[in-house]
Amino acid sequence: MASVPSPRSTLAAVAALATALVLAACGTAPTAPPIERLPGAPQSQVPALPASENGNEVALYALSLIDTGYRFGGKNPSAGLDCSGMVSYIFGQAANYRISGSAADIARRGRQIDPSQLRAGDLVFFNTMNKPFSHVGIYLGDGRFVHAPSTNGKVHITRMDNPYFATRFEMARTYFN
Repeated sequence: MASVPSPRSTLAAVAALATALVLAACGTAPTAPPIERLPGAPQSQVPALPASENGNEVALYALSLIDTGYRFGGKNPSAGLDCSGMVSYIFGQAANYRISGSAADIARRGRQIDPSQLRAGDLVFFNTMNKPFSHVGIYLGDGRFVHAPSTNGKVHITRMDNPYFATRFEMARTYFN
């Protein structure tokens, strides 16, 4: 049986992550590669949001939803969230930006980036159901992402190098400049 972290250790982890995000925002970001479209992607891409401030807000808001219950098709925390509903909700609340649809729909928008360029608030996509882009999470930094997996029943943080997710990683996308 997995142990539940104490409120003090959770608060310490959130404080450490917030500090890391603030410090990371002070660095310079690499020049973004040109937009790459997925097969079937619409011709017009969504406009990009300002980078570091909104990305950090998205990541911090995602942390506030840790332990929110999972619900297939869920789009708000009180009823429960699935992975795409979590992303849609967080981007709407933290960045005042509407993203909607399934994980695969969300993967068709934004701009594809190399995983080495991931920053707080970027999206990471996985093939968890033997179909492309069936799961999405929000990258936090330090090799970790927040997501709403059905298997654990709650929004939580997972490492990108977790064997299950590392072998199912498909791509990273950003909605930020």
